[in-house]
Amino acid sequence: MNEIMRGADVDLVVVGAGQAGLSSAYHLARAGIDHVVLDHAPRPGGAWQFRWPSLTYGMVHGMHALPGMELTDADPLRPSSAVIREYFGAYEDRFGLRVRRPVDVTAVRGGADGRLRVESSAGTWSARALINATGTWDRPFWPRYPGQETFRGRQLHTADYPGPQGFAGARVVVVGGGTSAVQHLLEIAEVAAETTWVTRRPPVFRDGSFGEAEGRAAVALVDERVRQGLPPQSVVSVTGLPLNEAVRAGLASGALDRRPVFDRITATGVAWADGRQVEADVILWATGFRAAIGHLAPLHLREPGGGIRVEGTRAVRDERIHLVGYGPSASTIGANRAGGAAVREIRRLLARGADGTEGAREPAAVGSL
Repeated sequence: MNEIMRGADVDLVVVGAGQAGLSSAYHLARAGIDHVVLDHAPRPGGAWQFRWPSLTYGMVHGMHALPGMELTDADPLRPSSAVIREYFGAYEDRFGLRVRRPVDVTAVRGGADGRLRVESSAGTWSARALINATGTWDRPFWPRYPGQETFRGRQLHTADYPGPQGFAGARVVVVGGGTSAVQHLLEIAEVAAETTWVTRRPPVFRDGSFGEAEGRAAVALVDERVRQGLPPQSVVSVTGLPLNEAVRAGLASGALDRRPVFDRITATGVAWADGRQVEADVILWATGFRAAIGHLAPLHLREPGGGIRVEGTRAVRDERIHLVGYGPSASTIGANRAGGAAVREIRRLLARGADGTEGAREPAAVGSL
C-alpha cells in the first residue's frame, strides 16, 4: 500500500486520501476507471492522524462511515487519531485502494492533447481528469495583528496543539470561535494558571438537535458562497456551537467567558484600544484552516472573490477538475456523497472524445452509483 510508482498515463488522479479521497477512490474502483491516488501523509488516516491525543473518538462530532464499510465497536476513550487511522487503513486494504504515499503533488498544469500534467515528488502523471481531495489541515490560518512579532511568549496553532499538558501553570489566550477553540479551552482551563477566550464575533451556541433539515440549510448556505466564487466559510459560522454538558459546565465555571478580540499584541500579552490588557505566556490560535489548493494555481481556477466556483463538485472554469471535500462537501457525510457525484460526472467526461464528441472508451458500469 506504500509503494510509490513513478508517473504514468492514467484516466484520473485523486490527490489526497482522507475521507473525500477514499470515498472518491471507492466509487472510481467500482466504475472501473483507471486512476491513481496520491497522498502526502506518511500513513493512512488523512488529517485525523495529526489530531491531538486528548481528542478522543467519543468527542468527535459526526464522523460518518466511508461507503461500503461501517466503523463499528470503536472505543470512545481512544484517541480519534488512532481509531480513524486504523479504520482508514483497513478500508484501503478491504477495497484494494492502492494509495501511493508519501507523495507531494506540487503543481497541476494543462498538458498536451487536453490532458493534465500532475507534477509530484514521485514523478509526473498525465491524466484526463483530477479529483482534488486535499482538505485544509496543511493550511492553518494565522491572523496578523500589530505587535505580533514582539510577543516574548509562545504562539502556536491548533495544527500544533499538543494537548492540555503543555499549558500547565501558564496564562493562555485562546483566539477563535470554533469547536476546536472551545475544546482547547475546556481542557486547558483545568491546568492553566489563567485562560482568556477572544473571538471576532460573539459565539452562537446551538441548543437542541441538529437534524437533517438543519443540515441541508447549513450546506445550502455554504454552497451559495462557493457558487459565487467566494472562499468557503467555516462550518461553525453556519451551524453554531453545540451546547452539550461540557460546554454548559464551561459557561458556568467562567472558562468560556468570551471577550472581543484584542487590537494589538504586546511583548507580554494582548491589549485593547480602550486600555485593557491581559498578560499571557501563550497565545493559541484556534483560527481555522484554508483550503489546500495551491498546487492548482497554474490552472487559474480562482475567481475574483478568492475562491473556486464549483457546480456540484466540478470547477466551473475547468470541467476536468472536481473538488471533493471543498465547500458544501467538506463534512464527512458530504464528502461521501460528493465522491459518488464526482465520479458520475467524470464518467460522462471520459466517455467523450478529445474533440468533445461521444464515442470515446466507456468506463465499466458503475453499478448502483
